[in-house]
Amino acid sequence: MPSSDIIIKNISNVPEIQSNDNLSKIIIHALKKNRLKLKNKDVLVITQKIISKSENRLVHKNNIIPTQSAKKLSKQIGKSSVLTQLILDESQRIIKKKHGVIITETNHGFICANSGIDQSNIPPNYFCLLPINPDKSAKKIRIALEREFNVKLGVIISDTFGRPFRSGQIDVAIGVSGISPLLNYKGKKDSFKKNINVTSIAVADELASSAELVLGKTNKSPIALIRGYDFQISSKNSKLLIMPKNKSMFS
Repeated sequence: MPSSDIIIKNISNVPEIQSNDNLSKIIIHALKKNRLKLKNKDVLVITQKIISKSENRLVHKNNIIPTQSAKKLSKQIGKSSVLTQLILDESQRIIKKKHGVIITETNHGFICANSGIDQSNIPPNYFCLLPINPDKSAKKIRIALEREFNVKLGVIISDTFGRPFRSGQIDVAIGVSGISPLLNYKGKKDSFKKNINVTSIAVADELASSAELVLGKTNKSPIALIRGYDFQISSKNSKLLIMPKNKSMFS
């Protein structure tokens, strides 16, 4: 729903996340150190990287044995055979190979570069994979925080994706809980009293992108609080943001 004033704040005092860390407890502790008490319909945007770290999704290169097909593809594209193998393992299919990038459809259904795998902000010789089920991760954190603060919340797991036919990258929602990912205007009236027939706004993506403005890529701030957006409470998840293949113009 439209809101007149929205506040976006990064949450400091979040330690370096390790495997099997209890993220919910860490977030609660960080909020209290920031003297922040969550309010009804607050939204927390959490970067994918700390979810992956806590869920043991960091893989050392020595633990990957590339197949012959991965070795062949790696020579074609100019990537290491280890990374190429991981890209294949984490994908359903390859969409495009060009300019040293492999665009894939991940096992989740996301269309992104290199199956969402990257090596930023992690130790050398490791690769960071996307969480297995980002929606489940978001839901687990939301339930714990709602119980702690006795409010209704939205939780979004964000990651950085490129965009076809556009330069630059933006953060999008890969995991959603508690908030409707889409805002449907169908059946409403526009400013000229005409019926709106098709407009559906990806509010979860918009919130993820807005949070990135205070998070950035270098300041080690992996969590943002968005306050003032009157979202629709929903049990739906990020699957709504994935275009069905029978409706896609580019499949």
